Amino acid sequence: MFCCFNNNYKITPDMFDRWMRILGRVPGSMLWLLEGNARAAANLRKEAVARGVAAERLVFAPRVSMPDHLARHRLAGLFLDNIPCNAHTTASDALWAGLPVLTILGDTFAGRVAGSLLHAIGLPELVAESPEAYERMAIDLATHPEKLAALKARLAANRLMAPLFDTKRFTRHIEAAYTAMHERHRAGIAPDHIVVPA
Repeated sequence: MFCCFNNNYKITPDMFDRWMRILGRVPGSMLWLLEGNARAAANLRKEAVARGVAAERLVFAPRVSMPDHLARHRLAGLFLDNIPCNAHTTASDALWAGLPVLTILGDTFAGRVAGSLLHAIGLPELVAESPEAYERMAIDLATHPEKLAALKARLAANRLMAPLFDTKRFTRHIEAAYTAMHERHRAGIAPDHIVVPA
């Protein structure tokens, strides 16, 4: 079960083409999407059929409470991210829930957020360098469950140890930065870069 719980407006025709090619190469696979509204779901199903994929292979998830939303991530195998606008909070939610995210390295801030999150959680190999590599990687992971299981195990191990979700560490670092800024200001020193040691 592939999923993408990004808002539907982030789905471009090119990205949707890629997802349909992935479904076409992975027998029995399905794509679980967030249901923005019934009309968008109907249009996406129609577009799947136009690309040779049965409409039933697209499943739509209604909006639910955050605990329920995070829980349903465990039912998916791989989160397929969008480009040119990546998953931001949505990728963070997936990673926190233990679901690996596959993304493409974009050219703008909005297209590089998920890649940054993956680097911070210790899974940089899930950042594809090109759309073609993304497709190959998605198919490879879906057809080699042992590779996907190894990624999920690493994500589970890293989730509570990597800096990405270490709120106490982040708080200490940002407070140290604020203190350094204030000390510079009180000493009459011009603003400059502040480095907070790890």
